Amino acid sequence: MPKLIVVTREGEEREIMGETGLSVMEVIRDAGIDELLALCGGCCSCATCHVHVDPAFTDKLPAMGPDEDDLLDSSDERDATSRLSCQIQMTPALDGLKVTIAAED
Repeated sequence: MPKLIVVTREGEEREIMGETGLSVMEVIRDAGIDELLALCGGCCSCATCHVHVDPAFTDKLPAMGPDEDDLLDSSDERDATSRLSCQIQMTPALDGLKVTIAAED
């Protein structure tokens, strides 16, 4: 199982194992990190699973779709590393992925 490193809003760093095929959002939620709201449950219809991805991994991620891009535009916290964690699937290539949970809008 690939390792996911999650930095909470308070700066706490947690290492968790993510089952291949689950989304980063699901892995974070299943680990009990409740500050990632994920209100839509992973349907890409809100932006409450917004994370900032370590720049070392941006080239390993799937391209951002137009729906994800539009939803992130609604966030004051968006930057060049912003992604919706529901749109990133855990794969062996993402072993060691580090994400920081975005501040709540």
